[in-house]
Amino acid sequence: MSTRTYYDPLHKSISLNSSIPEEKMVMELIDSSPFQRLRRIKQLGPAYLTFHGAESSRFTHSLGVFHLARRAINHLSELDSRLKEHKFILYGAALLHDLGHGPLSHTSEEIFKINHEVWTGKLINSNQELTKILNKYGEGNAKAISDLIQSRKAPEQLIISLISSQLDCDRLDYLMRDSHTTGARYGQLDIDRIISAMIIAPDGDLAIHPKGLMAVEHYLVIRNLMYRSVYNHRLNEVCNWLLEQIIQIARKIGPKKLWADKNMSEWLWNHEEMSLESFLSNDDIVTGYHIHQWQDSGFDSLSALCSRFINRNLLKALNISSFCLEVRLEALAQARILSEKHCIEPDISCGLREQIVKSYHPYKYGLRLWDGENLQALEKVSPLVERLIEPNQSSWLIYPKEIESELRMEIEKLKTKHN
Repeated sequence: MSTRTYYDPLHKSISLNSSIPEEKMVMELIDSSPFQRLRRIKQLGPAYLTFHGAESSRFTHSLGVFHLARRAINHLSELDSRLKEHKFILYGAALLHDLGHGPLSHTSEEIFKINHEVWTGKLINSNQELTKILNKYGEGNAKAISDLIQSRKAPEQLIISLISSQLDCDRLDYLMRDSHTTGARYGQLDIDRIISAMIIAPDGDLAIHPKGLMAVEHYLVIRNLMYRSVYNHRLNEVCNWLLEQIIQIARKIGPKKLWADKNMSEWLWNHEEMSLESFLSNDDIVTGYHIHQWQDSGFDSLSALCSRFINRNLLKALNISSFCLEVRLEALAQARILSEKHCIEPDISCGLREQIVKSYHPYKYGLRLWDGENLQALEKVSPLVERLIEPNQSSWLIYPKEIESELRMEIEKLKTKHN
């Protein structure tokens, strides 16, 4: 028998015991090379350029998700002991759910046009190291875990909800962890109350006991605040826009003119047929190295963008969310005109970043309250949750600082013109 403990800034100690088969499986998965790769992928992508403490990795987050899933299933198994037989699938899915993230986490989905859940499924099903470990502890485990992550399929609906729902272990961990690392201080969840309030509805799916209503309301408000203050922060949007332009230009230049190693070449110019080996070879270090090298590529636009990102010489961003689409587009056009006037290339210095975020989706695996007699949708019981259904749109106009004063004057004219 062997034990190991991971000391976590959120959950304190996460201990594993090899005498417990499902935990021995987790220990072997952690030691696998695909999982160790997650140490080299930042949880919040380029947000470290905005929040200097945001250096946490997908490895750390994945351990936290496993820890919460274990706590939740141990609590729920006291209500239905049959759930214990699904621990292998739950633990595997919780630990490996982010395995398919590319460099800089969600940013890579935008810039490289990949889907991390699809790649997670491919790796679990096809990487020999992983499938060997998973299927050793149960025939068909690899496929079952892949199906759960990719397609929300599992023998028990409740197991699915712990991995993918409006109150899954992934969201619970990342809200607390991202708040902690960024210093935002919003994510002080009452995690003990939330887990203790998890119960089993008559249909076998997850529900919340009324005693946990305020803790869940608090969690959903925190999610709203974290999107507004961290995930959609203006400088985070600028950094993501810069990275998107870098990869777009690199792809346009093409493999015959721009240097990239063999694996990065697949990411850039053959991502739809990319091999598992090439996928696993890329991480924040590799992508960062290429961006460093491209500063001296000889292509002015690419070099300028890479230099901006590496040296944190960031563009400005103005919140124009309150404007109608017509005014937003006119504002972008004015930014481009002013940039040209100052001899600044508008294609690599002006842009529009738009996001629509819902803090709560009632029809996308929504939550229910179960008091032993009545099963009700959460938004029907809580006016606060009902308000959180309304979508929030953010619109950021990106532009060079050299034109700021003139641009603000032009935007004031646009506001007057359209009022």
